[in-house]
Amino acid sequence: MADSASDGPSERDELRRRVREKLLRQRDEDDRTGQSVDGTDQRMADVEIDLARLDEADEADPVIDELARKYWVP
Repeated sequence: MADSASDGPSERDELRRRVREKLLRQRDEDDRTGQSVDGTDQRMADVEIDLARLDEADEADPVIDELARKYWVP
C-alpha cells in the first residue's frame, strides 16, 4: 500500500500555493488599477515583499500562516 503522505503535496505546500495565488492575484489587480498618485504604491510594494518572504520560507516557517491570515487565505 502506498504512503499517502508521498502521494501529493502536504497541507503546508497547499497553503503556500493558495497564499501565492492570492498574492499574485492581488498584485495583478493592483497593477491594473494604477492606484498610485505619486508614483509609489505602498500596497504593491508590500505584496512584492510578502511574495519574497513566502519564497524564502521553508515548510515549517510560521510566515506562511502569518501571510495566510494577513491576506485572508483559508
